[in-house]
Amino acid sequence: MAADQSKKKIVHAHLPESEVYTTTLTAGDHQMTGDEPTSVEGGKDKGPDPYDYLLMSLGSCTLMTVKMYANHKGWDLGDAYMELKHNKKHDQDCKDCEDPKSKIDVIEKELIVEGDLNDEQLDRLLDISQKCPVHRTLLGEIKIESSVSQK
Repeated sequence: MAADQSKKKIVHAHLPESEVYTTTLTAGDHQMTGDEPTSVEGGKDKGPDPYDYLLMSLGSCTLMTVKMYANHKGWDLGDAYMELKHNKKHDQDCKDCEDPKSKIDVIEKELIVEGDLNDEQLDRLLDISQKCPVHRTLLGEIKIESSVSQK
């Protein structure tokens, strides 16, 4: 196995024939459920929707990165929280786009800390929060290689 192959993360998603959207998600020994809200026809709200998982991934990575940095600096971070929101906004910069209904995804990310930090430290934590690996992945160029097979 090539060196880069050994670093690949593998997760599984399973949607049984008996379900409309309720999906079992597995990452190693961890299992979660994904679903659509009841406002979507067929949704049972048995778990977060896919965008919720995306935001939770970004939130947890950001907090881990900020905590690691604060610990390294010996700063009093205290408890740390993330509040994240996702929506689609009309792309104001897309006046000449082919699709006049074009929208861009916007993620709002707020870091909330309880520790005793000065303004300079808070500004630095904000900067560090934008350097977490998931944040950089979402802003970077992503290539998704898709395939299909039959069991």
